[in-house]
Amino acid sequence: MPLAENQWVLTLGLIANDLAHDIADPVIATTQAEIDRATLLFSAHKTIGVKIFFVALARIGWALSQPRPGLLNADRRAEALAAETVHWLLYGSLLLVPLSGWVHHAAAEGYAPIWWPFGQTLPFVPKSDAVAGTAAALHLVFERVLLVAILLHVAGALKHHLVDRDATLRRMLPGHSPAPTPPEGGGHVAPAALALAVWAGALGVGAGIGLFAEERSATVAPALARVQSDWQVQEGRLAIAITQMGSTVEGRFDDWTAEIAFEPRETPGPAGEVTVTVSIPSLTLGSVRDQAMGPEFFDAETWPTARFDAEILRTEDSHMAEGTLTIRDRTHPVTLPFTLEIEGDTARMQGATTLDRMRYDVGAGTPDEGTLGHAVEVRAELTATRATE
Repeated sequence: MPLAENQWVLTLGLIANDLAHDIADPVIATTQAEIDRATLLFSAHKTIGVKIFFVALARIGWALSQPRPGLLNADRRAEALAAETVHWLLYGSLLLVPLSGWVHHAAAEGYAPIWWPFGQTLPFVPKSDAVAGTAAALHLVFERVLLVAILLHVAGALKHHLVDRDATLRRMLPGHSPAPTPPEGGGHVAPAALALAVWAGALGVGAGIGLFAEERSATVAPALARVQSDWQVQEGRLAIAITQMGSTVEGRFDDWTAEIAFEPRETPGPAGEVTVTVSIPSLTLGSVRDQAMGPEFFDAETWPTARFDAEILRTEDSHMAEGTLTIRDRTHPVTLPFTLEIEGDTARMQGATTLDRMRYDVGAGTPDEGTLGHAVEVRAELTATRATE
């Protein structure tokens, strides 16, 4: 049964992968229907794949606990070695292919959930682009090993039936067969060792592809120029979180500047001004980063920066920055509440706010919140020191 299901799951994966490449390509405009279709196919592919893993695990456990019939062609040593090696490759690949795909799903951010509550994450598998990329490469290589093993298995069965004209194929068929019962076969180390060598080679190739493949970004922008202001940012983080297919996907902007004019005060009222400029192409957002740069979302080639101009206000118990945020060609009012700690000439702030991406025409062609949530959480934190003359 796992082999038959593998044919379906491989087909689903190939079709879904082609759709995903089109969706992720920032040059190709995609519709909500295409996104929904890719999501459906990927979720089906993943769910069936995880099921195959458990079915194959049970099947292998059962097979190892039972006496195995001997080969009808055991006297042909090379052919017998090849047959047993292929069987080991089939068994191992039925575990390694879905397991590597499952690890990729657990390590990647969001997109196409598995259709049951458990399995969205795995113990000891972090959310990591590097882990996800390596697991995806291993999944691809192990899949090729499985395909070759299936083809060799089928070719061997046909050879026995059509050329040797023995009972090997008949005894594989379900139900009663008049095929003779061969003696029990003993375990052999050589076929298992050969299969392990093949898997080790596949592991090395897959890991090499995942670790050393170059990440080519569709949109690259020059680094923002350093700004001079009353308070100079020493370190900080500007992060976002979105909800995609019911899962939270987190990202961050690695290149941004803040021009700050600020005078501490104890009573409520205006305390200064801030201008934050963000390089949109510096966004890290997992596997959907390039899609986010495309015309349907940030359109980073046309609008490579976002800008937040705000007045800093002291409130009764904290602070807030109240002003306007410009993304693409849309400008809307935004308030960012934040906490502030000042020690001498060093200030540390932390703040968060929530934006509606639809107001900025980001992903306007994907209005379904089940696919991509409208709310985008923005979190900012920084440490700045007062400039000295």
